[in-house]
Amino acid sequence: MAGRYIAAMDVGSAQEQGLARQWSTDQVATPGRLDYWVGAICEAFLEMDCSSRQAQAFEGRLTSVAVDSLSFNQVEASTQDVYRTRAGIARSASHPFYLITQRQTAWHVHQGGHRVGLRPGDAVLVDSASLYELHFPESVEVMSIQLPRAWVGQWLARVDDPLPRVARRDQGWGRALSGLSLQFAHDPLLAAGYPAHLLCDQLGAMLAAAVEPVQPVPSPPSRDLFDRARRLQQDQLDQSGLTSQRVADQLGISVRTLHRAFAAESTSFALHLRRLRLERAALLLAQARLANVSVSELGRRCGFADASHFVREFQRHFLTTPARWRRERLPR
Repeated sequence: MAGRYIAAMDVGSAQEQGLARQWSTDQVATPGRLDYWVGAICEAFLEMDCSSRQAQAFEGRLTSVAVDSLSFNQVEASTQDVYRTRAGIARSASHPFYLITQRQTAWHVHQGGHRVGLRPGDAVLVDSASLYELHFPESVEVMSIQLPRAWVGQWLARVDDPLPRVARRDQGWGRALSGLSLQFAHDPLLAAGYPAHLLCDQLGAMLAAAVEPVQPVPSPPSRDLFDRARRLQQDQLDQSGLTSQRVADQLGISVRTLHRAFAAESTSFALHLRRLRLERAALLLAQARLANVSVSELGRRCGFADASHFVREFQRHFLTTPARWRRERLPR
């Protein structure tokens, strides 16, 4: 189900299929909307308090899409202030992280005695094991991705940090992380349209590169590791289930070390594998001896298990369809 493309599906259909949950203040009368909203965010996220200067006319909608162990939460609501308190921390069974990106307006976070101002598109990683305050002075148009603590530990060298960690929308890998988060902020159902392991790997690699950047010039061992990993990708790119974990195991290293080697080359495991697969597909499509092999079969030989996904990715990369690419290159 995680690899099924549902971007065109409405939320109601996604809810019926168990792909999404939604809460909306439209379900309750105006005087009780803020109370309803507090209950909704506690159910969707964790124990938090919330206040709003628009309490008498509060509006809010929350859509949550689960992908593997992650949760992609689109929040659209009136101005509000959210507080993670000691009592809330004590009542919580788990303490995940949240990667939060606001679409349209500036906002700020208080945590660890520091106030961090954020622009639209900036992403911030917040630890729910610590006290924090989220202040949205205008409105809320947020993508908040819930990341289990153990999952974060696979990607970051420093898990426990008293301060919020910011990935700026216009700096380094923050650009890519911001772009990905804003796509989900616009349509959270996109998160369910891609294979879960690829999406989780892509997000983890971008997060690590953005909040724990490596030196831009790789050391020789890092370059050698990247070259060995790239060769393994080339040798196994026909396997649709090829993951960073499998390659890391073959190299005898941790997944974090593997992703750092790719980040040092200004790419990621998933992005590089996608490029290799598309380049291989382009070569196969141009070979006359394979003219009678279907486009979907050639995509499968390059690791694309789903034919429609292959066509979309090929067109996005080469700005033409695989069928047209083949027609323009094969002799008539």
